[in-house]
Amino acid sequence: MVFRNNIQNIVLVGLLVFLTSCTKTKQKVLIIGDSISIGYTPFVKEALAAKAEVFHNVGNAQHTRNGLEKIDSWLGDKEWNIIQINWGLWDLCYRNPTKTGPKSRDKVNGVLTNEIDVYAANLEKLVTRIKEKSNAKIIFVTTTYVPNKEPGRFYKDVAKYNAVAKEVMDKNAVIVNDIYEKSIPIHMQFGNGETDVHYSKEGYKELGIIIMEFLEEVIEDKNSFF
Repeated sequence: MVFRNNIQNIVLVGLLVFLTSCTKTKQKVLIIGDSISIGYTPFVKEALAAKAEVFHNVGNAQHTRNGLEKIDSWLGDKEWNIIQINWGLWDLCYRNPTKTGPKSRDKVNGVLTNEIDVYAANLEKLVTRIKEKSNAKIIFVTTTYVPNKEPGRFYKDVAKYNAVAKEVMDKNAVIVNDIYEKSIPIHMQFGNGETDVHYSKEGYKELGIIIMEFLEEVIEDKNSFF
């Protein structure tokens, strides 16, 4: 009887050690970004469920000024393994101060949210703050496609803002997942039309695959990018 109890205890201890080990191997991933990232995060979370706990910041990260105001609360006290960040679409958007909501987008009579030099400076501050608060690996995801007829954004500005963002990330040894070119055919097939930067559910799923594959590579090969 004593022998049997000892065996049971050994099995239980072994099971607990195994379960604890499995839990510890899961990476904690924080995605910070705008509505595009909100759209693809559920697909990323589902696809990486066995390898990572994926979270998104509360609400929409909007532009970099908003990011600077809220970054501390988004990071919280959790020990993150990977922090993926994205800003750009809101920063390069022109908005009419006399209107609110989506109707405020106006590249004819609107005011640019953040000039490109301000955008770069804000990104610099954001990366610095993240590094001060966390030892996580940081990934920057570039801005996705902007259709030519989008009312508040010039499609050519995306390349300029992405370029300056990549310069900042290179300077700070932050890896970049450049999804811009891949986002173009996805938007052409699954976007919400030529006046909208957003995607259908299928479009977000396709973007999620790109994000998931990149994150998975970082998770599985810890030394591949760092």
